[in-house]
Amino acid sequence: MKEILPEIDRWTENGEKVVVATVVATRRSAPRPLGASLAISESGKMCGSVSGGCVESDVFENAREVLATGEPKLLTYGIEDDLAWSVGLPCGGEIDVFLERVE
Repeated sequence: MKEILPEIDRWTENGEKVVVATVVATRRSAPRPLGASLAISESGKMCGSVSGGCVESDVFENAREVLATGEPKLLTYGIEDDLAWSVGLPCGGEIDVFLERVE
């Protein structure tokens, strides 16, 4: 998380809203460890990673909704889900990603 803080500060100082997505649980093989974070700015900039690129595009789309509503979300990605293949989490594990807007 601390590697993305300078970018979050820069974006918020420029008046942008920001969502932070954080890996809050992993099961079996996971591409990134607990606490891995991805920041998404209102203008569409991204910094960090929650999956090494596997699910970032889906997290980005959900972050847009969190930016608009302010309501946090918990997302789960895993190989058992049909969605897992479509968003590219073929590593055999599962991750839970929590999205919240920075206030």
